[in-house]
Parts: sequence; structure tokens; C-alpha cells
Amino acid sequence: MSMKETLIQKIQDKTLRCGVVGLGYVGLPLAVDKAKAGFRTIGFDVQQEKVDMVNAGHNYIGDVVDADLKEIVSSGMFRATSDFSFIKEVDFVAICVPTPLDKHQQPDISYVRNSTIAIAEHLTPGTMVVLESTTYPGTTEELVRPLLEQGSGLKCGEDFYLGFSPERVDPGNLIYKTKNTPKVVGAIGADAAEVISMVYSSVLEGNVTTVSSPAVAEMEKILENTYRNINIGLVNEMAILCNRMGINVWEVIDAAKTKPYGFQAFYPGPGLGGHCIPLDPYYLSWKAREYGFHTSMIEASMMINDRMPEYTVERAGKILNRYKKALNGSKVLVLGVAYKQDIDDYRESPAIRVIEEFHKTGANVEFYDPFVPKYKENGQWHEGIPAISTEILRQYDLLVITTAHSNVDYEMVAGCGVPVFDCKNVTKNIENRENIEVL
Repeated sequence: MSMKETLIQKIQDKTLRCGVVGLGYVGLPLAVDKAKAGFRTIGFDVQQEKVDMVNAGHNYIGDVVDADLKEIVSSGMFRATSDFSFIKEVDFVAICVPTPLDKHQQPDISYVRNSTIAIAEHLTPGTMVVLESTTYPGTTEELVRPLLEQGSGLKCGEDFYLGFSPERVDPGNLIYKTKNTPKVVGAIGADAAEVISMVYSSVLEGNVTTVSSPAVAEMEKILENTYRNINIGLVNEMAILCNRMGINVWEVIDAAKTKPYGFQAFYPGPGLGGHCIPLDPYYLSWKAREYGFHTSMIEASMMINDRMPEYTVERAGKILNRYKKALNGSKVLVLGVAYKQDIDDYRESPAIRVIEEFHKTGANVEFYDPFVPKYKENGQWHEGIPAISTEILRQYDLLVITTAHSNVDYEMVAGCGVPVFDCKNVTKNIENRENIEVL
């Protein structure tokens, strides 16, 4: 049988062996779903701590059900390793490693490069390789393909298949998980696209859409998040203008979203956080310069969003001024450092930027987050206060709500008598608003 026919047979009879490189927020849920679907799966990660936790059946990702992980590990359907030589045992491998920005706000694809090199050393004929890490258009064909071919001596399309399928993970989403979120697949060659799509269709419940090339799939992912970045930038700018005009931007948005067509509600905040929206537009802008093109609208929205933590602190200073207090020396409590509500993920969290901006003013800043008791920034751990009460809140000069966790008592926060700066509009239903100001 041909390579294509052999792989299709393995998919159909569930003898296909899967690998996932990177056991983080994207990789671990994907690996668990593959194993639950009946495919023996190996998870690869350079962090031995994660490997040991997986093999002990200890879950560390919110979107993974603890019992599911324990069951597939104990049954032998899933195991983890830091030894990449086991790549030779798999027929399908997904690369789910981070793609952050460096200190110059340029793409850092070192994790993708290093993972690809490690895979290439042990790549065997008849393997499918799929990049899931968000990156600039062209990465799969311009970076990953040459590294795989040079490192393995194999030829793409003849000896192995290569594709790109953008991750779509929204931590904490109660409706859409890896299992039921639609997938997009772009691959080098029609056979590769067909077989790779078949793998995902055999594992996931969401529809799988096949596009003509990896570059289309890469650009599609960038478009998804740039769309959100631009619209959030628009509404953040509207929030700044509405504040100057004495208009409540939240009320404006609520009124606008009554229109059943042509409008989708986005909301302002102290900045952008997470593993995609704050980063992806930089990948596109960086790549666009190769073609002598400046993404002016995208870059404008990025400038607005990047400035929101600083603007938040400026507004906070004005609030304190009304109480005849200066930021310098004031005690400020930031409520929430996770980048979104009801999760423990603080990657690129704007609240951390807000805290840094407060420090620059000389304010004495502490934080409380029921999901994130401590966070690590620039190699240093920062611990929050363990709990809040009316007595504790009254020790501060200003309370700043930066994350809308549902298990925080905002009635108590608003009722403690301390000025409150609500950047998420979670106090909208509180009647006595004398001490409350919204972003």
C-alpha cells in the first residue's frame, strides 16, 4: 500500500500512534482527546516536572478533566516523556509549543525551531507532522519543512506529510473545548491535507475545514485574533473618548448590541492578555515588512491596547486626586491578575502591567486573586494577599478591579467605603455608586 493508504488504514483501525510536543494549555488537552478517542499517545515536553505529573496522573490544566487524565494514563493509552527518540514510535506528531515575542516585540520561534530539529533526528518514513503553534504565514513551509528534510534525510510529500492546523484554545470557556471546536487544516499536498484532516476528524467533534496550503491556515489564525485585537482597540479608544465626554461607554455598548446585525460587542479593559490576542498581530506586522507593507490599522490598534495599562494608572491617579491623595505613597489593591475571568492563567496579563505602572508612581501595590495566589515575572515570584474582607479592604486607599472573577464579592468591595476603579464593569448592578468609577 502507498503511504496514504497505510495511514488511512491505521486511522480507521485505531492503530495510529500519536505524539504531541508541548504539554501546555494547547498540547495536553489535545493529547488527552487523542488518547480518549482510542489512539495510543505519547506526550513530549522538555520540562521534566510536567512529564512526571502526567505520568503520575496529576492534572495541571484547567480544561482537562482530572479523571480523564488518570484513566488514560493508568490504561496505558497515554504517557509522557522528555526523550525525543520516542518520536520514531509515532505516526502523527503535533507541535504545540509557545511562540512568544522577544524583548524587541519580534517573533521568538526558537521553541518551534528546537522542537522541529529534535523531531527531525528521529523522524521515520510514513509520519505526519503538524504545527499547531500560532506563527507568521510561511513558517511551516519556510522553516519547518527544510529543518525536517535536512535533519531526517526524508522528503516532504514522499516520505512524510507536513501541515499546519491552528490551535483554538480558549481557557475557561464553558462551551467550547478542544474536543468540540471546529478545526482548520492546511498541508503541503492534497494527500497530506486529506490524511491529516482525517486524523482530526477521528478525534474531534468539531467540523474540520481543509484549506489549500499551510500559509492560508497560518494567516487564518492571525486574522482571527487580529480581528479581535482591532475591535478591542476600537472600543478602548471609545472608552477614553467617552470618559472625556462624560459618557458611560458600557451603556453605549449595551445599547449598540441590541442591533441584531452588523455589530458584535467588544468591551474595553486595562489591556490585552493571554497567549494569542496580544501577540499575533506582531507576527503579522513583522512578516508584512518583508514585503514592504505596513499594517497601519493593525499597528494603530496595538498602540492603543498596549497603552491601556498606563492609561488605567493615570485614571487611578485622578480618582485619588479627588480624595486629596497622591499615587505616590498610596496603598492600592489590584483585584485580579489572571488575564481573564475564572482561570489561573496570567500569561501576558494586563493586570501585571498595571501593577508595574503603579510601582513606577511610588504607590504601594498589592493584589488579590482567588485563582492566582502568586505569579512569576522576570524570574521573580510575587505573592498576593490570601483573602479579602471589609476590614482588609478598608486598609487601602484605592481598589482597582482588573479581572472579573465570578467568585469575588463585589458587593462587599463596593460597600467597604474605599474608592473603587472598576475596569471590567462588574459593579454595574450595584446601586450605591458614590465611590465607584468605571473605565
